[in-house]
Order: sequence, then structure tokens, then C-alpha cells
Amino acid sequence: MDPNAVRRHFDETGALLTGHFKLSSGLHSDRYLQCAKVLMWPDRAAALGAALAAKLAPFSPAAVVSPALGGVIIGQEVGRGLGVRAIFAERVDGVFALRRGFALESGERIAVVEDVVTTGKSTREVLGVLKSTGAVAIACGAIIDRRAASEKTDFVDGVPFRTLLALDVPAWQPAACPLCAKGVALDAPGSRHLRA
Repeated sequence: MDPNAVRRHFDETGALLTGHFKLSSGLHSDRYLQCAKVLMWPDRAAALGAALAAKLAPFSPAAVVSPALGGVIIGQEVGRGLGVRAIFAERVDGVFALRRGFALESGERIAVVEDVVTTGKSTREVLGVLKSTGAVAIACGAIIDRRAASEKTDFVDGVPFRTLLALDVPAWQPAACPLCAKGVALDAPGSRHLRA
């Protein structure tokens, strides 16, 4: 799937929002990618998952691990595309952990799959979970990479990163946010802000 086709999924479902947003990372932006609006359509989720699975297949993962909540659906679809199990890590007292009977074996080859990467924080936290189990992160993937162009590199310890679409979307520290300076109302749609 080429990047224009990926972008069309977001455009056609109204999943690329404009306004003033507090991202899950804490940064502010004038655009927000609401992947759930794309992934609620099983055909779209399957197509994106198959495309990302094709990019991760050369690494031969034995399983996919995703951060909850945003990575669960795309992780499942990538797992389907690879023919491997798909599990997720979720926050327990603010820290990612494996629950629900999920377990990884020492040395098991894992692909970490996310919906959108802005700073890579959730992906890095899941990489930490893998390390604690002895599993081996062999690749990371996301539908969208919205990191700054200067940050579009592999993750911790040189883990390869693959994405379907790289966007150059500005994100600012709250103190430097031009929308805050103008008094534009702030929306916090990310799952990390549900309790806020």
C-alpha cells in the first residue's frame, strides 16, 4: 500500500482532525490523527494491517506486542497478516505490563506495533517490557510516523522501525505552543487523558 492510499483512509474517514490538541505525549499540535475512526472499519483495518505486516515480515517475528489502547486493533491485524499471535501491554499504575495471562518467552522474536508514533514513548515503554521478559525486539512498526523529520530514525538499541506513512505534523511543548498563545481552546482526545 503506497503512502497516498494510507492518507486516503484517514481523509475518507475524517480521521485527520484540525484544531488545538494535547497529544498523548503531552505535546500540543494543530492536527490529531484519530486512528480509531479508520480502524473501526474492519476492511480498512485489515488492509492497513496486511500492509504493515508485509513491511515487518522480513524480520520473522514470532509474535506482535502492542501498547493499549491505540495499538490493540492494528496489532491484531498485523498479527493476522503475519500469522502470529498478537498481544498487548497495558498500563498498571501508569507503567506498561503484560496482563490477562499474556507471556513472552526468553529469546522470542517480537515486533512492537503501534497506531501512531509521535515521540515513540509508548513504543519505548513496550520495548522495556520485552527486555524485562527476555524477549527480543526485532522490529517496530506503526501506521503513521508523525515524529519530526530530524527524529525519524530507528528506536532504542537500533531496533528497525517501519511505517506506512510519515507525516510532517508540527508538535510543540505547551510553553511554546502558538495556539495556547492565541488562547485557542485545547482538546485532549488521546487515551492517556481519559482520566484527566
